[in-house]
Amino acid sequence: MTGNENLVICRCEEVTFGQIQTTVETYTCSARELKLRTRAGMGFCGGRTCRVTLDRLIEEVLPGISVSDIPLKYQPPVRPVTFGTAGDLDD
Repeated sequence: MTGNENLVICRCEEVTFGQIQTTVETYTCSARELKLRTRAGMGFCGGRTCRVTLDRLIEEVLPGISVSDIPLKYQPPVRPVTFGTAGDLDD
């Protein structure tokens, strides 16, 4: 995918294809390391939008690395709250 260096892959953290490709090639990194180095998948959506694209890019640039071996958690953008907490009631 030449010429797509400015294509935004992770919209939440504004990580581009060029940044991802450079990071993968430079550090020969896994999905987890790529996430930590670029913050791709760490935005508000928790990787729901860009995770599949990130996995495919890693597989394309580094064919020997299996992204399924390194799971990344999907985290909801909110935390569960009890009705008592929301209503400011004591237990």
